Amino acid sequence: MILILTDAAVFGVALLHLFFLVLEMVLWDRPAGRRLLGLDADFTHRTKSLAANQGLYNGFLAAGLLWSLLADQHTFDLRVFFLGCVIIAGIFGGITTSRMILWVQALPGMIALVLVFLAQSSF
Repeated sequence: MILILTDAAVFGVALLHLFFLVLEMVLWDRPAGRRLLGLDADFTHRTKSLAANQGLYNGFLAAGLLWSLLADQHTFDLRVFFLGCVIIAGIFGGITTSRMILWVQALPGMIALVLVFLAQSSF
């Protein structure tokens, strides 16, 4: 049961980062994206390339987490590394940009990482 819960949590964090990719690379300067983020058109127009860069990095995090779910070897190491990156990015974003990032990025990453360690210790 813990393995299924762990895989679901890792997959959920990967999906979040795929959503961030779409938000930052596709929806950033569109009305739906601006509305969701509470940003004005001038700001999103000026920062579109920065947001796309952030989205690309979120895509790399999602890819790493998905890789950890599909890999036959080193899955524990991959999950710890990529979830650690998610958590560090979430804490940094929470400190420098918005506390909301702590809740939507760092906290899910922390929960998934705790589950990864619990699943590892059950063997």
